[in-house]
Amino acid sequence: MRLDALSRLVRLSLARERRGAFFSAFGVAMGVGALVFFVGLGLGVGQVIRERIFPTDSRLVDVVPPSVSLGLLGGGKLDTGAVERLRALPGVETAYRKMNVRVPAVTRYDGTFFGSRLRMGLEVLAVGVDPGLVQKDVGLPEAKDFKDPGEGKAIPALISTRLLELYNKTFAPARKLPQLSAEMLIGFGFPVEFNRSYVAATSGGPSSTQQAQVVGASDRAMLAGITIPLDTAVRINRAAGADADSYTGVTLVAADPSYVPALVAAVRGMGFEIDDQERRLAENAGAAVALTTSALALLSILICVLAAVNITHAMSASVRARAKEIGVMQAVGASRADIRSIVLAEASVVGLLGGAAGTSAALLLAFAVDRFAAGYLPDFPFKPDSFFSFPVTVLLGGVLLGLVAALAGAWFPSSRAAATDPARTLAG
Repeated sequence: MRLDALSRLVRLSLARERRGAFFSAFGVAMGVGALVFFVGLGLGVGQVIRERIFPTDSRLVDVVPPSVSLGLLGGGKLDTGAVERLRALPGVETAYRKMNVRVPAVTRYDGTFFGSRLRMGLEVLAVGVDPGLVQKDVGLPEAKDFKDPGEGKAIPALISTRLLELYNKTFAPARKLPQLSAEMLIGFGFPVEFNRSYVAATSGGPSSTQQAQVVGASDRAMLAGITIPLDTAVRINRAAGADADSYTGVTLVAADPSYVPALVAAVRGMGFEIDDQERRLAENAGAAVALTTSALALLSILICVLAAVNITHAMSASVRARAKEIGVMQAVGASRADIRSIVLAEASVVGLLGGAAGTSAALLLAFAVDRFAAGYLPDFPFKPDSFFSFPVTVLLGGVLLGLVAALAGAWFPSSRAAATDPARTLAG
């Protein structure tokens, strides 16, 4: 049968069975639309978790000293020798050291804060890092090298982008303070007094006060504190009589993500531990989102199965009603393959139209949800511009799912139509 003849027969048949075709396509659209909507929602929320709430780099391995040291050879302290051994591991591109400021610190601020009066006293946590880890996030040109300026000069400090997000969405509205961006904070200074605490005991040595100056915001900065140059942390620890020779952690950068499992095994074999708390939190949150999305997707696929059953019923009724028509076509030369092609082509049109309509409805509903969230939901931390992500594969998959569901539903009726005996049918 020629394609133009097949197309004409399909158009005539669908025009005659408009009601049944509409309800069959509607069932397919419901299942496909629900599936595309929920998969897009799961992908969108998962992307927010991975990129904004728990940003992780698949090439990074954070090494920390063991929580319990048994005095084994090669394990225990993260000193300079240990860092060199870690840097020499196969697959390591570079290594960045970290050292906590091991004395308590406080800040007291009393003055104008971006147009608002602010008085506060806070405990301050600080960690020193190698410049290469955060250098790209330094926004103040004169502090681009992220080095210790020396005693009496302002310490360059980076704040966490996530801390800034929490401030803007929770702390600032509650205290009627202005919303801030990383660019606005660059150059802002505040005093930090080291070896002093409001709540904890100090080492007993003298305290020292030095100005800290915000030079940018970074995803790799300490969440609840400030991130300063490594040599500044060493200087402060040494001046206070604290440990200035061992590091709090080392961040290894693998040449390729495929090296990470071997690196993790090698690090543990050296007696150190892996700090993967944030990665595990991201994985757990992502798993919860994936589980919920899978349950909703399963429900959507069930709707598609029901739509296929509905198509089977509708096509079977259509084949029974058109038995004499099919017998006439066979009598004038139509083969069994031609009859099967006609029924499957009708189902394909219904499935493609239903899949396209369902996918379009999912996109429209997602757009409406995003508009509603932007206008009516409160501005909570890490609120995304869109809760959805629709890769091309998801959109094409929705349309193809409609086609597959329709063809599966029409397979039995098409076989039954092809098996029609024209002699018996025309004889009544």
